[in-house]
Amino acid sequence: MNTALNTESSCYDALTIRDAVRAAGVVGAGGAGFPTHIKLQAQVDTFLVNAAECEPLLKVDQQLMVQQADRLIRGVQYAMKATGASEGIIALKEKYQPAIHALTPLLPTAIRLHILPDVYPAGDEVLTIWMATGRRVPPAALPVSVGVVVNNVQTVLNIARAVEQQYPVTRRTLTVNGAVAKPLTLTVPVGMSLREVLALAGGTTVDSPGFINGGPMMGSLIASLDSPVTKTTGGLLVLPGSHPLIQRRMQDERTVLSVARTVCEQCRLCTDLCPRHLIGHALSPHLLVRAVNFQHTATPQMLLSALTCSECSVCESVACPVGISPMRINRMLKRELRAQNLRYEGPLNPADEMAKYRLIPVKRLIARLGLSPWYQEAPLSEVAFTTEKTTLLLRQHIGVSATPCVQTGDRVVRGQCVADIPPNAPGAPVHASIDGIVSDVTEQAITVVRG
Repeated sequence: MNTALNTESSCYDALTIRDAVRAAGVVGAGGAGFPTHIKLQAQVDTFLVNAAECEPLLKVDQQLMVQQADRLIRGVQYAMKATGASEGIIALKEKYQPAIHALTPLLPTAIRLHILPDVYPAGDEVLTIWMATGRRVPPAALPVSVGVVVNNVQTVLNIARAVEQQYPVTRRTLTVNGAVAKPLTLTVPVGMSLREVLALAGGTTVDSPGFINGGPMMGSLIASLDSPVTKTTGGLLVLPGSHPLIQRRMQDERTVLSVARTVCEQCRLCTDLCPRHLIGHALSPHLLVRAVNFQHTATPQMLLSALTCSECSVCESVACPVGISPMRINRMLKRELRAQNLRYEGPLNPADEMAKYRLIPVKRLIARLGLSPWYQEAPLSEVAFTTEKTTLLLRQHIGVSATPCVQTGDRVVRGQCVADIPPNAPGAPVHASIDGIVSDVTEQAITVVRG
């Protein structure tokens, strides 16, 4: 048992921890960007660190756990204190042996490692909870409904910095991988352009490349490399523009619907491999595809089940043999249903007895996606990269946009709050990530140039 870590966390009470996390602008770094201080208000028995990093080509969390093992465990203890959790779990893959060796000697009695197989989508929080605790989150419910709060590695590290150093989120660690000269994982100022990040990796090695923000399964197509790094940017992946992962993302919605109507043969492979369906959710992608194509087969409950889709992309990237995109169809349905303020309510069915055997081995996934030429190491750089200009988006999170509290011409220093949220509003403040002068303030962003 590491008593030094226990003593450190006992110096702070739950309210102090949550206030520090709010002031630092900590949000979920895994992609959704849910304000962490709100999540830490829940009272649960288990705090779970989702350290699976299941997306191929991304190498952030597995390396940060080695580099900052002690800080990660302190962050878990602060989160446990804030949520009243009696148990902390760090769920990571067996292949992350350096991280396992770094963390194991530091574990206090209330925190354990849970070793996951190398499958996709271990890393989806509902699947990770099931695999690490045996609990199944009901459809459309939050993990708190089964007594669990989940954060990923970088979020927990940010919690520790916020509590111990009052250090706001001004940096983001991300992987640059794929068709680049020098794949690497690096830490850069929030607001730095993706174009500059790409240059740090030596630029592209293919003509007419395409770019993905995040992982190859759930990441989004990047329209412009002038887009800034945000608190939730997980990776910059470069692939040939002709690669199926790029081409699929370039399809417009009309094409997606036309392909589905023309070629879907209702083989139900998308449903048989749907991770949410496997653990007992009523989500059935093949039925939703049919319902969109032939509306007389739709029922309100069936359509509402689209709201439970995690958009993991197994249905379209792995399961479908004829190139249909059930996930995109679900996404369209979700947009329409949410615009009507509709919610899904349905039972949690028994889990499929084959559930654990139908998750996708990552090696098979890489081959299926055509990523073998691009699956490579991306070592963590120790260099403190910086930039001459940052564009700080006012909405880098779920919730309301932050409101600027600086004006054009103001001089700011790194770590200074430049946009805040009302006391009880869901959201997170934004902080300057370089010393400089505010050159522009719009409804979407604050631009700071070094000077």
